[in-house]
Amino acid sequence: MLVPRQKTPDLVIPTLDHGTFDLSVERNARGTLVCFYRGLHCPICATYLTELQKRTADFAARGVGVIAVSSDTAERARGMAEKIGATTLRVGYDLPLQVARDWGLYLSTSRGKTSIGIEEPALFSEPGLFLVSPHQTLYYGSVQTMPFVRPHFAELLGALDFAIKADYPARGEYTGPV
Repeated sequence: MLVPRQKTPDLVIPTLDHGTFDLSVERNARGTLVCFYRGLHCPICATYLTELQKRTADFAARGVGVIAVSSDTAERARGMAEKIGATTLRVGYDLPLQVARDWGLYLSTSRGKTSIGIEEPALFSEPGLFLVSPHQTLYYGSVQTMPFVRPHFAELLGALDFAIKADYPARGEYTGPV
C-alpha cells in the first residue's frame, strides 16, 4: 500500500512524443499528476482523458506536470492520443504490470471486445490517479477497481488551490498501531 508523505515507486516509461518519462527527475514546482488509465479499449478512459487534456494547462499554471499512463503498446497509445486530441498531455505506454501493482493498481483480465468494438488486452491495470510531490512522495491517491466513478479534475484543481493556500499537508500518513 502506498502511504502519503512516503516515496512512491519509481516510474520510468516511454512516451509518445516527449521521450522517456522518469518520475524521479521531474522538476515541477508542486509535483506531478500521474493518471493511470485502462487503455484504448476503454470508452470511459477516452472521455476522462479528454477532460484531462483540457485541464493540463490548468495544472501547469499551478506548478503540476501531468502524464497519462497505460500498459498499452505504442500503437494503441497513439490511437488513444489521437482519439482525445492529446496536444499537451504526455501519454506514456508499455507500463509493466508489476509496476502497476507496485503502485497499488488492480489488474483485470480480458473480457474480449468492449462496447466500442476494441479488444481488451489479456491483462491490464484499472485506473488510478496520484499527485506526487516534487520529492517523489505521495500527496494524493485514488485507485479504482472498475472504470466507473473517477475523481473530477475540476474538483482536484479546487482542492489543489486550497492545499496551496493553506499549506495543507498530505493526509493518511499514520501507519502506527490502532
